[in-house]
Amino acid sequence: MRLAVLVLPVLLAACASDPELPASTSADPTAEATSLLGAPLSQTIFTAERQATLESDLAAAEAVYAAHPDSLEAVVWVGRRLGYLWRYQDALDAFSEGIDRHPDAPELYRHRGHRYLTVRNLDAAIADLERAAALIDGMPDEVEPDGAPNAAGIPTSTLHTNIWYHLGLGYYLQGRFDDALDAYAQCMSASTNDDMWVATADWMYMTLRRLGRDAEARELLAPVTPEMALLENHAYHRRLLMYKGLLAPDSLLAVDNAEDADLTFATQGYGVGNHYLAEGDTARADVLFRRVLDSDYWPAFGYLAAEAELATR
Repeated sequence: MRLAVLVLPVLLAACASDPELPASTSADPTAEATSLLGAPLSQTIFTAERQATLESDLAAAEAVYAAHPDSLEAVVWVGRRLGYLWRYQDALDAFSEGIDRHPDAPELYRHRGHRYLTVRNLDAAIADLERAAALIDGMPDEVEPDGAPNAAGIPTSTLHTNIWYHLGLGYYLQGRFDDALDAYAQCMSASTNDDMWVATADWMYMTLRRLGRDAEARELLAPVTPEMALLENHAYHRRLLMYKGLLAPDSLLAVDNAEDADLTFATQGYGVGNHYLAEGDTARADVLFRRVLDSDYWPAFGYLAAEAELATR
């Protein structure tokens, strides 16, 4: 199959029969996934300008892949560009095609694992990310280029941190908190800048609280200060400041009308809800988790985690 001519309805029909994908997505032909609460999750509607930019980026990636079908980098970028368009089933197909050609490339399992998380197939995500973790054992780390660069144009994550970070999330969502803590510890050891450190520390803190290891959670917050040098992970930083008592929980919920407001609220809303949950206030936590699910940014990890919490009620 040539990725440049993928047709979404055909691909969705094919993916619905794949035992690794959620069968219930076939109930709604427009759905990219089914939430952990059973609701269909569909593509977003971008502004015309944004849609045109994303489509142009995808077309360029597909052209490179068509010219170099054996290129690992080329197929990775096709899958990533499809994901930015919220065409997650197509992205999974692209990464799977890449794995057929490059069965020992950790990059492909890392990205496919991420997108399995997005479509709520947690078992498949964990399997891919565990495979990626095994493949990088003993390998030097490398910076992972950004598809949506921050304002400084400086990537903040690496192949190793992304594998361990997403694997930790997969375990966390399944309530496997000991495994999640181990994965986040690996991610922390590979984190070399404040952006990756705060993102990892946030999930690690929440994991420690869920394990009842409150003293270790407080110790983790010791290096957190308002002056940390961040390029992009400001929402995670604010959550850490809240855990430390330097910001009031309600201050994180006042999100302006910026373009990424839904993403920011999903991130910060889940963090505040989880803070209340760790403090024993389940009712207040659930109110916030439901508010997160009222937003439209369902690929956000905070949204996914809010689903996971409510699915256990």
